Amino acid sequence: MSRRDLLRGALGAIGVAVAGRRAAHAAGNAGPMATVAPLDLPHEAWRKLVSPEAYTVLFEEATERSRTSPLDGDKRAGVYVCAACFLSLFESSAKFDSGTGWPSFFRPIEGHVGTRRDFKLLLPRTEYHCARCGGHQGHVFDDGPPPTGLRYCNNGVALRFVPEGEPLPALRP
Repeated sequence: MSRRDLLRGALGAIGVAVAGRRAAHAAGNAGPMATVAPLDLPHEAWRKLVSPEAYTVLFEEATERSRTSPLDGDKRAGVYVCAACFLSLFESSAKFDSGTGWPSFFRPIEGHVGTRRDFKLLLPRTEYHCARCGGHQGHVFDDGPPPTGLRYCNNGVALRFVPEGEPLPALRP
């Protein structure tokens, strides 16, 4: 296969990904708009509040290795909160096993995540983050289950699980 054919294939994939995302948006499946007031706290201030691994993912936009998070296989009822500011992001009823090795959800709590385009791997992706502290959580893809068809692929280290029946932690700071 020539370089030209490879480039055409890559550009075609980009067009399909963008078209799919536009269709999801038009169908109302692009995810909720953030409705939480953002914190005015520099990223360096979070370094004192979270583990070094969580800081690297949340505020340097790293990705943890697949299949390293105990939250991936967790099936308990409860709420997943941002590991930095403790804003609730996902309910366990929206969690599913995507087979990717990262905790995956088909719907965030409305208004609690924000999104932006990410071109770090050349092909466009949609990155999502905590709407309150801006901490990077993961990426959203158009290959999830009904009812949304979306897969919010989350770094486990960016989350904290609160079992059903336990109180949510107070928001930081």
